[in-house]
Amino acid sequence: MPRFYLLAAVLLVAAGCSNTPSGSPSPSPTAQAVSASPPPGASVVAGGCASSQVYRGGIPQWINQATGNNTPESLPYAITSPPIAAGFIFGYPLRAGHPSNPNNKILWVVGKPRNGSPLEITGQLSGASQPSVHQSEPPDSAGEIYPSIVDVPQPGCWRFDLSWSSQHASVYLAYQ
Repeated sequence: MPRFYLLAAVLLVAAGCSNTPSGSPSPSPTAQAVSASPPPGASVVAGGCASSQVYRGGIPQWINQATGNNTPESLPYAITSPPIAAGFIFGYPLRAGHPSNPNNKILWVVGKPRNGSPLEITGQLSGASQPSVHQSEPPDSAGEIYPSIVDVPQPGCWRFDLSWSSQHASVYLAYQ
């Protein structure tokens, strides 16, 4: 009889190791749990998607340094992967289309020198090849920042690939 209990315990533990029940589809990017823990002093804000989370408060020191200690502290933000850039969302939550009052303003802060190069932003609806968006932001602001308005044609979880100088990073942002 003890072997039966040992076998049952092993089977329960093995079943608990799977994130998705056998035969069921993987969760959508907006439903996936985000495993990154928030920066110290930050709280998670609803609206993250895929592997990115949105935070408020507790801004990492490298972001403060990149803005010349002029970080918009009250705004929600997302950190890229790898964690070398962040996007502060002025019009939260972000909305598909071309909204105004507020618009989809995102202040991109890069933690690696931009060396006079523009920020290339390429966005794609997660899990799809179309639609996509692309824009280039000039390096014409003080500090390591790029102000932008990033509009997308339809709601969903959007992956944004950022590149500047010789750096590359990605972040997922949800649009309603």
